Amino acid sequence: MTEFTQILLDKRDGIATITLNRPEKMNAFTRTMGAEIIAAMDDIDADDAVRAVIFTGSGERAFCAGADLTPEGGGHVFSDPNEVDDLSDERVRDGGGTVTLRLFESTKPLISACNGVAVGIGATMQLAMDIRLAASHARYGFVFARRGIVPEACSSWFLPRLVGISQALEWCYSGRVFDAEEAKQGGLVRSIHAPEDLMFAAQGLAREIADNTSAVSVAMTRAMMWRLMSADHPMEAHKVDSRAIYRMSRGADAKEGIASFLEKRNPMYPGKVSEDMPDFYPWWQDRGFE
Repeated sequence: MTEFTQILLDKRDGIATITLNRPEKMNAFTRTMGAEIIAAMDDIDADDAVRAVIFTGSGERAFCAGADLTPEGGGHVFSDPNEVDDLSDERVRDGGGTVTLRLFESTKPLISACNGVAVGIGATMQLAMDIRLAASHARYGFVFARRGIVPEACSSWFLPRLVGISQALEWCYSGRVFDAEEAKQGGLVRSIHAPEDLMFAAQGLAREIADNTSAVSVAMTRAMMWRLMSADHPMEAHKVDSRAIYRMSRGADAKEGIASFLEKRNPMYPGKVSEDMPDFYPWWQDRGFE
């Protein structure tokens, strides 16, 4: 396993936990942290034993207080377009976006346990996660307009899909920092928990997934839900789910799912994401897919 300096990766009993680990800096984001998150996700996706992933922050104050803009933190983590003439140059790419794009590609369900302040990339990073839980003292902020920049980390794609265009624009136009209750009312978070109960709630949700579901089914469902919600007609979903049902209903996991139901016992799914995804997956990379 890769040695990390700014995150922690713990894997046990089918659940991986990624902890942003710069508590003295309120877990402020750096390019190093971004690279380590991507490496951790590569490790997790390659490990069939991992069934769900929880993200949280070290300490009691912050999930992630945004980008570390200090020289100590590596300086300005955003690309500086003045350094290049060609805006397609790799150096122009937003570092937060490379992280959320990697999260988007995950084959494992991602759960955010936001344990404090989450502004800038600390908030936008969580948009690519599937389920978001918040501690009662959590604070969120899409503060970009107050810094003279624009939303990053692909949040202009994620945020309106999660909370609706009007709510997304209000939070981004104002740039204000808001509390967990407003986040819940706006549809950003699933539930609010006492700080001491937050990880128990996240682990309980991860445990429910790990103990009761097919890894292949969950991976396929995640890909379908995230990718097909942007399709221009439900026929696109019909094409994918028809093929998925046809292939997967003949597989070992479906046989086990039916047998365990009829026998009133817990399932023991044999399928592995690394080996047993349907033969047309990933369908979005096949230009001839009809």
